[in-house]
Amino acid sequence: MTSLKLTAVGTSTGVVIPKEMLQRMKVGRGDYLHVAETAEGYVITPYDPNVDEQVEAGRDFMKRYRDTFRKLAE
Repeated sequence: MTSLKLTAVGTSTGVVIPKEMLQRMKVGRGDYLHVAETAEGYVITPYDPNVDEQVEAGRDFMKRYRDTFRKLAE
């Protein structure tokens, strides 16, 4: 478990995330992190749940029009 320190950022409050954590999450300055509330607390992740919905919709679309995509690939 890692502890994160809250710090003042202007009139707001920010969190300092260690470099090692950022590297493991493959994120850097300017990237977005998403926060999900769970029964155990909060989870901070670079994973965007909206992207999963979009990918699944794309897979359904491609499966539905499989023959069309085959013809277009020729």
